[in-house]
Amino acid sequence: MTTIKHPGRRRRLGGSEGFTLIELLIVVAVIGILAAIGIAYYTSMQQSARVAKAQADVRAIASAAGNYMAHTGTVPSAITDMTVTVSNPMGMTGGPFLAGVPTQPSGGNPTWSAYSYTGNATAGTFQVSASGDGVTIIVP
Repeated sequence: MTTIKHPGRRRRLGGSEGFTLIELLIVVAVIGILAAIGIAYYTSMQQSARVAKAQADVRAIASAAGNYMAHTGTVPSAITDMTVTVSNPMGMTGGPFLAGVPTQPSGGNPTWSAYSYTGNATAGTFQVSASGDGVTIIVP
């Protein structure tokens, strides 16, 4: 019996087929690069989600304060005033205008502080703010 030799093919020791060390290192390097990109993207998306939550919460608090003012004719003195039923000067009850005080997003660098509400009854204005992740949100 004669054996046919194929030019360009290398025989491996032990006759087993497999990957070379260089091929494995290239695959590991590509996986590492993709993982690094994915982790950076994930971290950025987490920060964006925290900012979006804070913006939505601040707008909800401001909206509740506006509804409270429309019903009672006065600015709420504290954020908790919007979470209870109140009566206006005509004796009509309304509210609660806010189901509960929203909790600030968890995490962040720096971490998010509790939502701040400041009402000015003499001027008839209010301000709601939040800060964290290097961002400050102020409404209105």
